[in-house]
Order: sequence, then structure tokens, then C-alpha cells
Amino acid sequence: MIKRGVKVESVLPKSPAHKVGIQAGDRILSINKHPIKDVLDLMFYADEEFLKIIVERDGKTIEFNVKKNNKPLGIVAEPFKVKRCVNKCLFCFVDQLPKGLRKSLYVKDEDYRASFLYGNYITLTNLTEKDYQRIKTMRLTPLYISVHATDPEIRNTLLGNYEAPPIMFELKKLAKMKIKMHTQIVLCPGINDGEVLEKTIIDLYKLYPYVSSIAVVPVGLTKYHKNGLKPVTKSKAEEVITFIEKIQKRFKKKHGFSFVYLADEFYIKSEKQFPPLSTYDDFPQIENGVGMVPLFMNKAMNLSIPSVKLKRRVLTFTGTSFYPYLLQFIEKLRKKNIPIDVYPIKNNLFGETVSVTGLLAGEDIIKGLASYVEPEDLLLIPDVTMKDSEDMFIDDLTIGDIERILQVKSLKIGTEPASLLKAVFKLT
Repeated sequence: MIKRGVKVESVLPKSPAHKVGIQAGDRILSINKHPIKDVLDLMFYADEEFLKIIVERDGKTIEFNVKKNNKPLGIVAEPFKVKRCVNKCLFCFVDQLPKGLRKSLYVKDEDYRASFLYGNYITLTNLTEKDYQRIKTMRLTPLYISVHATDPEIRNTLLGNYEAPPIMFELKKLAKMKIKMHTQIVLCPGINDGEVLEKTIIDLYKLYPYVSSIAVVPVGLTKYHKNGLKPVTKSKAEEVITFIEKIQKRFKKKHGFSFVYLADEFYIKSEKQFPPLSTYDDFPQIENGVGMVPLFMNKAMNLSIPSVKLKRRVLTFTGTSFYPYLLQFIEKLRKKNIPIDVYPIKNNLFGETVSVTGLLAGEDIIKGLASYVEPEDLLLIPDVTMKDSEDMFIDDLTIGDIERILQVKSLKIGTEPASLLKAVFKLT
């Protein structure tokens, strides 16, 4: 039996909802006579100043009249059940996972609500007309969309879904609704590069300004990949950089911004210097690994670092691709007599082609640090290694396991240079 409404997980103290008596465990059935099906309905219909909220509690319906006084309602709702992906992408990372990892990692989600709320990329292959109408009514903008290629045959081959509608047709629907879109192209050498890439960018530009940005990211392949895709090599990265930088200059001249952006990994693979920060404009796709490294380096360079005295050595770690950049910051700290070391960790779980910090497993971290740590050391753990869990790595090992096995104390830190420095001061 499908339960009606949305369950209240918690109510913020002293909030308008708390003051009228709404409680955790209540199910919100309607707001101002509008049925509430998920957190989007709650956000959209709770935007008024005066609210008539009907909830279900212990099988009974209760009515609350809420005056918000320009404050947030204060209700934290249960997460919605995400729509599943219907594609079988040649490069799907979920299909490249080994067995025995956290169960949530094997979920293939494809939900326009998660795209709007969290910036998740969707392919527009499972939307109904009702979904489109809801996007229009609620003005769910921006959305994040995986395009890969605008050529229908090539795109459907990459998606492993030969019934997928032409992507330009779907994007035009959203453009007519004035929905902003941030798009991405996962570059697979020999399939959607070269002329195909150029055509895709030109086609997407036709929908500017509703298509607001394009990110080109290299295909990610683990050692479990079975579809015969080729990785992006150094020479391919150089070729793509040369091509995209020409396009960026054209857009800069015409519109004052780049429009197309390259993932940091292209510059890392090519061993080329990153472009000026101005190339990334307002960093519309930084969460997609676009501009993350140069922005970190800029912040690190401009960070004021006072000398501190530490009784014990501090150490941290990172993926192999980011190591040379983090090392520059660590050396800056050492010049201030801060005893800190950083170590690159190889990814044995997925293979060395996967070099980002966020996909390091607890076991890889332990093996990578075992010969370097001493019992009195303090370990700073990047929080991106546990982004899907409070204190658990991708292989279900925990911070507690790291501390117990390596016999060190640890502290979780953010990815900003200031976060690392703040952690160092915390230890003084």
C-alpha cells in the first residue's frame, strides 16, 4: 500500500512549523489544498506566507494554520524514492564496480528532481509529459543534462538505449519552457570526439542562452570495464584542449564568457598548465571537476599562513592526479615550520586509471599509508572519500577502522585549502 503525503523527518526548533505543533512522523497531505507527493511539492507550495497544512498523525487528519513571518517553514522531509535509469551506457560507472561495496553505490538513478536539487546529471530518457509539465509549472531550473552527442545514432549507442528520443527534441522542449540547462559530454575517444564533438557543441549552442554551459569530461574506466572503450591518452587530451580552447576564444569574443569548459583531468593528463581562472567564468560546473584544481591552487596561493607549533606530525593523503598540486600547498605550510606530509594513494580497488581522491577505498588508504605512519601521528582525511556516508569509505571500512589499524588519531577535513589549515590549528 502506497502511503499518502510526505513524512516529516524532523522539525527545526522555533521554526513556524514547530510553533504550530507539527511533529516528526507526521505525514503532510496537502498545503493550501495542493496535494503533497514529495519534497518538491513541499518546497513549491510552502513558499506562501500563509499556509493551511493538513497532516496525518496516528490515522487522524489535523489542520494547521501557519504564518511564516518571512521565515523558512522548518520542515525536513523524508527523501523521495528516485527514478531508476533505463539506459545501459557503455561507460556506466556502476557497471564497472566490483562486488561487495556499499549497496547504495549500485543504484542507477535518473531523476529530474535530483538534477534540480543536487545537480545530478540526467539523460532525459525516462521523462513523461507529466514530468515535463511539472518542470514547467515549478520552474525547475537549472537542470543538469548528459548529452554526450547530439547525433541520435551515436548517442543511443553510447547510452545502450536505442529507443531514447532525440536529445535535441527534448532539449528544445525545455528551452521553450525557459529552463536553463548545464550539459555534459563524456568524451569517448573514437566515438564522440573530433567532428562529432564539434557538431554536438554547435547544436547545443543553437539553444543558448537556455543551454548555459557545456562541460567536456574524459570517460572514466576502471579495471573492470568490459566494453572496449579507449581511455583519454596524453595526446588525445592535448588534441581536445587545442580544439576547445579555440572555441572558448570565439565565445569569449562574442559573448564575454567561455560557454564550453574542460574537466581538469584533460590538463592533468596532458601535463599542460591550467588556463587563467577567468576561463571558468563563474565556475558553473565545478562539481563536475571543471576548474576545481586551478581554483584550489589560487586559493592556496593567496592564503595567509602564520607559523604554528605542533607537538606531533600531521599527515594527509590524496589521489595520484591531485598529488602534485596539493604537494605545492603542503610545501608552503612546511616553510612555516608546520610538520605536515602528504602521500599519493594508488587506487587498487578500481585500478590505477582511477586517480581521483573521492574514489579511494579504506583498504587502499591503509595499504598506502602503512609504511609511513607512526603511532603519534595525526591523520587528516579528505571528506570526499566519504561523501555518501558519515564516516564510511566506499568499501564499508570506517574512520574507526583506519584509526585502529594504523594506530593514529584522525580528523575529517574539507577540500578547501582553508579547511586543511583550520584543521592544523585545531591540533595546536
